[in-house]
Amino acid sequence: MKTLFHSANSRGDANLGWLKSKHTFSFGHYYDAERMGFGALRVINDDFVEGGRGFGTHPHNDMEIISIPLSGDLAHRDSMGNGSIIRSGDIQVMSAGTGITHSEMNPNADTPVKFLQIWVIPRERGVEPRYQQIRIADDKTPNEFQQILSPNADDAGVWIHQDAWFSMAEFDAGNRRTYSLHKATSGVYAFVIQGSATIGGVKLNERDGLGIWDTTEFEVIAESDAQILLMEVPMA
Repeated sequence: MKTLFHSANSRGDANLGWLKSKHTFSFGHYYDAERMGFGALRVINDDFVEGGRGFGTHPHNDMEIISIPLSGDLAHRDSMGNGSIIRSGDIQVMSAGTGITHSEMNPNADTPVKFLQIWVIPRERGVEPRYQQIRIADDKTPNEFQQILSPNADDAGVWIHQDAWFSMAEFDAGNRRTYSLHKATSGVYAFVIQGSATIGGVKLNERDGLGIWDTTEFEVIAESDAQILLMEVPMA
């Protein structure tokens, strides 16, 4: 088993006043040739947006873009005619494909929104753009891996154009589970949203990340009450 550790304080930083963002991988003005992604996982941005502010209309293409709100609300509008509010406990995905434009705004004047924005490189270019949003909080089971994303439209969670599986784990302190990879050629990037855990034998604290590959399984042990996002993606 191989691992690659990224501490929370090693991430890139963007501070525009209304936006405060931490970049696990190279993004925008933050560039590190050694941090261009993990397999098909290209971006993990940990965003904080002040009340009433947000990202104006901008384009994307040929990328699977996943948003997971952690607190507060995020208003979405796009060129496909979708308009919605995503909240903590939801997950949203856009397959940008041949091209879309969209905006993301904090609709609440007095309450910031915190959310993870994650980009996954699709297995094919030029797909028809699509949008999906579901509630995942209602289906969670404490101390189990909850699948929230997969390649299959009929499976649990949202789906994307890539052989990727995301799982959310909300573990009580002392709980341990073994994660089994779906494919031997995959790797898993673990991101600790809250708390602390030992994953694949490596101790992680809040907002630390760990890439794991060349294995078929690894153990997750909650050192404290912990919320952990596991992102399994192709490594080539």
